[in-house]
Amino acid sequence: MTPLIHPILQQSFALIDAEIGEHSFTPAEYEIVRRVIHSTADFEFKDLMTFSPGAIEGAIAALRRGVTVVTDVSMVKQGISGLLAKTFANPLHSAVERVPVATEGKTRTEMGLLQCFGEFPEAIYAIGNAPTALLALCEVLPQSPIQPALVIGAPVGFVSVVESKAALVQQNVPQIIIKGRKGGSPATAAIVNALILLAWQGEN
Repeated sequence: MTPLIHPILQQSFALIDAEIGEHSFTPAEYEIVRRVIHSTADFEFKDLMTFSPGAIEGAIAALRRGVTVVTDVSMVKQGISGLLAKTFANPLHSAVERVPVATEGKTRTEMGLLQCFGEFPEAIYAIGNAPTALLALCEVLPQSPIQPALVIGAPVGFVSVVESKAALVQQNVPQIIIKGRKGGSPATAAIVNALILLAWQGEN
């Protein structure tokens, strides 16, 4: 059964549709972009989001077969846990929660993400806060025989943010990226939730 859409959400989507007007997104891409705009009230995201060929379809298939979802921080995890529990109930992990104390020169998030990648290389990785985690992932991807089902590169901020997204572009892995300095946990959770709904609606 498809989760019901609240009337206020429907009204919000209608307002977003009217303001965006014509666009070149596929229907699936637009579902994702629209949810990101709804979660942020920022229409600039329609010009910042990029999708590699087959990324959405691959993520949908991965969700349906129960692949693990890994987030960089707890806020992204909390933003998708409710919907995921009501639908496919995939295993869900937050990288930062894996490491109580970081070693010198490292962040908890990057260390936790590498731990997760060692256990779940085939996972969907949703990175919405920590560019260090995205950079760490990009460093190990070329050596891994198993690749993630999807990497969402959407950290927000200034230090290493743009560089981390540029590093992801160079990887031969399915990816959804929010270009530039923008991104963040709400936008990243919105991307994952849109993918979950696309997968669930196709199954029910």
